[in-house]
Parts: sequence; C-alpha cells; structure tokens
Amino acid sequence: MAIIKTFKFFLYILISLVLLSTQAFSNDTFSDFVSGISNEAKKKGISLKLIKDFKTKVVFIPRVIELDRSQPEFKLTLNQYLARVVTSSRIKKANNKYKKNKKILKVISKYYGVQARFLVSLWGIETDFGRLTGGFPVVSALSTLAFEGRRHEYFKKELFNALKIINDGHITLSKMTGSWAGAMGQCQFMPSSFINYANDWDKDGSKNIWTSKPDVFASAANYLNKVGWSDKITWGRKVYIGQFNKELKENKYYLLNKWSSSGILNENKTKLPNVKIKARLIIPKDYGNYGYLVYNNFESLLNWNRSNYFAIAVGKLSDTIHEN
Repeated sequence: MAIIKTFKFFLYILISLVLLSTQAFSNDTFSDFVSGISNEAKKKGISLKLIKDFKTKVVFIPRVIELDRSQPEFKLTLNQYLARVVTSSRIKKANNKYKKNKKILKVISKYYGVQARFLVSLWGIETDFGRLTGGFPVVSALSTLAFEGRRHEYFKKELFNALKIINDGHITLSKMTGSWAGAMGQCQFMPSSFINYANDWDKDGSKNIWTSKPDVFASAANYLNKVGWSDKITWGRKVYIGQFNKELKENKYYLLNKWSSSGILNENKTKLPNVKIKARLIIPKDYGNYGYLVYNNFESLLNWNRSNYFAIAVGKLSDTIHEN
C-alpha cells in the first residue's frame, strides 16, 4: 500500500510539473497566438471593438488542459451509468419541470415535431435542468485548447464561431460561459451547433440558450428536427434476448416483426408489438440476457452525443415523464 501511495505521489508531482511547464510555455507564446487569431478575426468581419476586448480579456487556462488530458477511461457498466444519471430525484424533477413549462413545451413540440418529454429529458441530463451549465469563460477555454494543439483546427473553428456569436449580439464576451471544452448554455451547444440550430423563440433579438427557457427548448427541438427526428415514433425499448437465435445481425435495421420472429421479446418477456417500424439491436457489455431495440430517433440522439449510454439515458428518462 505504501508503495502505491508513493507512486501516486510521484505521478501527481510529474503531472503538476508538466502542467507548470505548459503554463510557462503558454506565457511565452500565447500572446502571439492571440495576435494571430485577432488578425484572422478581423478578416472574418469581427468588429474591432470585440477584437480589442478579446485581446485584453482572453487568458490561458491551465485547468482546461489538465481536464482535456486527464479524461478518465469510461469503465462504468450501463446499469451503473443509468443509476447515476436517471435517478429517482431526477425523474421527479423532470416531471415537475415538464408541468411547470408545459404550455411553452407543447407549442414548441408541435411546431418542430419533437415530443416535449425528450426536450425535458435532454435538458435534465445535459445540465440538470439548467443548474450545471459550466463556469468556464468559453472564449478563453477554446483559445487554450486551440493553442495547445491536440485538436487545433477543430477548436480554432469553434473559437471563431464563438466570436461570431458574440459579434452578432447574442451574448457578451464576459457572459459567454460553459464547459471546459466550450459547450454552452442549458442545452450545452458547441458554438457550431449554436450557429446551426439555436433559435430566438421569444423574439427578443438574441438566441439566448443561457437563461431563456423558450430559446433553450426551441433550440434543442430545432436541432433534433434538423437531424431527422420523427414524433411518430419513440426512441426504442429494452428487450429480452435470451431466446434470440442470432439469425439477424446486431446493429443492422430490420422490421420489428423480423426481430420478433428471431426470438426477441419485450423486457417482460411478452411479444413485441406488431407495428411496421425498423429497429436495430444494441447489446451493452455485461448486460446479460437483455439489450435494446432502437429506432431512427436514437440516431438523432447519437448525433447530439455519440454515446449509446447517453442516448439510452435520454430515452429512459423520457419514458418516465408523463405528458398529460
């Protein structure tokens, strides 16, 4: 045990030295990077006032690099993940939030063709219904990541997108806060997603995904609508695969009745519904005799976040929200 503790101590010191060296390196050259971005921003039509603010207020954030380099390997099982994310308290909160915002949710739901329960579910899982939106200054975080270089081109593009959003008057530089990776607001849009999907539903002149719930709901609904969502179907269902004869290929789409004829049953071991809908099978690791048949809307959730766990969690939470 003592050896392990000593190793962990020296590992901590090593990481700290690396981060300190990174910070020292950034202090020597980050200003040059900022100058280069400023020159490019001018050519892209960013106002001189914003460029001046950018040059004087942007800072290098060592903590952002630390978080980027130390992302833990995802080792939770699906059940462990769901137990953390789709909790009884969150289910209760989701239903209360739906009831409180029911009127505007129903209008937006009808307009975009996205069930309200999915908008509430995404809102809940992304930021706990707007409670945890991240406190990092987005422009500084993106500048830090672009400067560091691991994904230079991606974060540089997102940085220019962020400057464009500010330049267009949707938010100020100081109020544009989000995650360490630059995801913003109550729906956690990257700047590119904001530009493509954000909506000024309340018509106040700004697409405010930070504090305007109508804008948050409409932006999320517009996103799902644009990536192929259909309110004629749901997301999928948990199924019993203990009798599955494996004549069909996992992760390939087949009509539900073909899955049924191959031995797939509902979670409670009853027969699947006889409806004309295509689904594909997902069998999570260490999930025993169960899996999920997912529909095309699941692909829209994956477009939002490329994680089966995330998409299943959104679906599971949405199933607990009573739209009445």
